[in-house]
Amino acid sequence: MPVYDYRCLECGNKFALKISYEEYGNKQVACPKCASTWVTRRIGRIRIGHSEEERLSHIADPAQMDALEDDPVALGGMLRKMKDQMGEEIAPEFDDVVDRLEKGQTPEQIERELPDLEDDSSGTESEPFTDF
Repeated sequence: MPVYDYRCLECGNKFALKISYEEYGNKQVACPKCASTWVTRRIGRIRIGHSEEERLSHIADPAQMDALEDDPVALGGMLRKMKDQMGEEIAPEFDDVVDRLEKGQTPEQIERELPDLEDDSSGTESEPFTDF
């Protein structure tokens, strides 16, 4: 049996009722707190599923990327979203860098404080992480 959410317009109480499809629209609904029938149906949030490709292309939208250049907090948030969307294991240093960005540290400050980030496992120097 479906559950419908309501709000009482008399006392403001929010409540849920199980009502069969046959009863919905035919049964008078009353607030369990004040017994008023002056109620309105609340529609909850909906969720729309997207493919992995759609989610990643939205995150990498050039319009969003431009705003990140001078905003380390936003850059950290975007990187965290990308990690969550990808669902893959990433080196623990990534979380440290993202945490620092979200606290407002610039990429340059992070590079100075964590110089080992520029070295990869092959012993050759890689591009700095700010060149995403």
